[in-house]
Amino acid sequence: MISLTIRRIEPDQRERLESWLQEVDGPRRAEALATLADEGVMHEKAVILDTSDGPILVYAMESADLERARAVAQRSEHGIDAEHREVMEAAVAGRPDIAVVLDLRPDDAA
Repeated sequence: MISLTIRRIEPDQRERLESWLQEVDGPRRAEALATLADEGVMHEKAVILDTSDGPILVYAMESADLERARAVAQRSEHGIDAEHREVMEAAVAGRPDIAVVLDLRPDDAA
């Protein structure tokens, strides 16, 4: 299953957030991959969109069990996870108005 999170970013935190995500994907990649393995996450991707209303973070995560992945991340003792929570809490400025226009899965019983 894919989780797609879209959040406004505090404009004064954009640079810090981008630097942090680059650090996670760069020199701390092995640490980050270890936490993904613990959480059962198969793929994680983040992009920052610069809009006229300020920066927006789009964060995607793929896991067979998203609830378990989130629970494991919340109680993680990996230093990188605590740092990630700290940076994200400082950066996130709320949810933009969005409309989900497509959400298809072969296992949907709609």
